[in-house]
Amino acid sequence: MSSLPPLDGLDVAGRTVLVRADLNVPLTRGVVADDFRIRASLPTITSLRSRGARVVVCSHLGRPEGVDLRLSMGPVAARLAELGGFDVVKTDSVAGEDAVSAVRTSGDAVIVLENTRFEPGETLNDTDLAAAMSRLADAFVLDAFGSAHRAHASTVGVTAHLPSAAGLLLEAEMDAFASLLANPGNPYVVVLGGAKVSDKLTMMEHLLPKVDLMLVGGGMCFSLLAARGYEVGSSLVEESSLDQLESLLASEVGGKIVLPEDVVVVEALTEDAPSMTVSASDMPENCLGVDIGPMTVARFGAVIEEAASVFWNGPMGVFEWAAFRAGTAEIAAAAARCSGFTVVGGGDSVAAVRLFGLERKMSHISSGGGAGLKMLEGRELPGIVALREWMNDA
Repeated sequence: MSSLPPLDGLDVAGRTVLVRADLNVPLTRGVVADDFRIRASLPTITSLRSRGARVVVCSHLGRPEGVDLRLSMGPVAARLAELGGFDVVKTDSVAGEDAVSAVRTSGDAVIVLENTRFEPGETLNDTDLAAAMSRLADAFVLDAFGSAHRAHASTVGVTAHLPSAAGLLLEAEMDAFASLLANPGNPYVVVLGGAKVSDKLTMMEHLLPKVDLMLVGGGMCFSLLAARGYEVGSSLVEESSLDQLESLLASEVGGKIVLPEDVVVVEALTEDAPSMTVSASDMPENCLGVDIGPMTVARFGAVIEEAASVFWNGPMGVFEWAAFRAGTAEIAAAAARCSGFTVVGGGDSVAAVRLFGLERKMSHISSGGGAGLKMLEGRELPGIVALREWMNDA
């Protein structure tokens, strides 16, 4: 990837490298519940260690407002040690004396700094915090694609102080999304789901001219169905987006948007609620949608299987509950059968693919839903801009 400074371009033998990883994983009762992002960080860490580097890893975890020990990096550090097969030392601060001491005295162990968002200066890209973190290392590697769209001290600020490079995960992510933006194979199909259409509206507007079809399910489809004039019962509708959605559907590219023909509905959103399948154009007043129906599954699946390029973000329904999982499961299976280039992005979509054991059937599983959406909106990611500026100034 010539547009970013490569990992193998850093001189790391005998030096300390600060790696900004994305270890923002879910915890359940103080234990890592899903280690996907930790596993994704290992190739860069392992590569640096194999070249003689001492590795210091930093990441945020959750969205704490100040120090919140429920979001301490301790469980993450423990799981990293188990997966990596190396010793890990977790510090009690981001850039304090204990962090400095750990770097000096921990030998071959990987050092995991405390949650970067325990520091108020992190999200402000505070120059003093960035400088303090930089003093822990001789070089910097950005490998957190999931945080590259945020201009924080640990993603952007440190590049002003240290020789910098892109990690292996970041490189793979950028290559995958660059393919979807610059040179996608046709037919190019985008599959969107999840709860809120407002989160994806800008991306939809940017991508529609480039794609062949955009298949929409999940909770967000009901705002589009409502904008088309259909009755959607008590399903979630974002009233503030309706005017923009009406304009989008009526535009030259609006015909590329494919909405469900049928949906699964319930009267109450509970795990064991009785369900029925109804026409998407005339839902009962007292019902809300929880999944796409079988006719829609068949139509969407056939389109996905024949595509040359597929981007999928967002489940088709309330897949967390087995009773309303069929739509998401069948879309995942169709993507797995597709022989084209398939990219899955977004936490829920990735969780679904992993739940169904299909992650190895996809071309690329993205670790950063928000960052991927920003790229597909045509936006520059601050972390990527910072790396390019460092390379141009070097």
